[in-house]
Amino acid sequence: MRQIERTTNENGRAYAIRAIRENIISLDLAPGMHVSANDLTAELGLSRGPIREALNELSKTGIVEVYPQSGCRISLIDEEVINEARFFRRSLECAIAGEAAQKASEEDIRALEENMVLQNFYLENHLGEKLLEADDGFHKKLFEIAGMQNVYDLMKNFCIHLDRLRRLSIRTIKDIRIVEDHQKILQAIREGRAEDAGRQMKEHLNRDTTDILTIRKQNPDYFS
Repeated sequence: MRQIERTTNENGRAYAIRAIRENIISLDLAPGMHVSANDLTAELGLSRGPIREALNELSKTGIVEVYPQSGCRISLIDEEVINEARFFRRSLECAIAGEAAQKASEEDIRALEENMVLQNFYLENHLGEKLLEADDGFHKKLFEIAGMQNVYDLMKNFCIHLDRLRRLSIRTIKDIRIVEDHQKILQAIREGRAEDAGRQMKEHLNRDTTDILTIRKQNPDYFS
């Protein structure tokens, strides 16, 4: 497992959930991997109580399968669940992009522009992991502009399944169009074109529907 730093005042349960979740998304805990509770307690420096609570919480999203007395198995990637996550995310984010186009202040636009500078830098320097972080930051900022931070948190909890696929896409798909798409979305928001911002977002989120064929071919053991 990759070591995740514990934040100040973060209790054991919250830290365990975050650390395990981030390792699942990063594929350090790969689809199909079996992990014992003892391994997790040793890796995270926690007692079994917070680990058990974290696994039970994560199991509610279907990302882990918990076995009494023996730890867990990281769920394989299920295309049906991916399709549900895509539908959920697309339904929310197209509306959020339109809301952001109507509500964005000059300060908000500057924040998005600064994010785009980072995206371009990471793309030009082939820093895929960092590009994904900036990508997440761009989308999260749109929810903040729309005043929908709690909705963002709800979406991210379910879309952990999709986040694994996105991580694989950075490794597998060579034609990365993330930055170009974001630039079009930003331009629509900058000009207050709510309908166009939603349309650009839909095109952006629809791109990965074909990518999964390439990803599955190159990572067959990760899929159910």
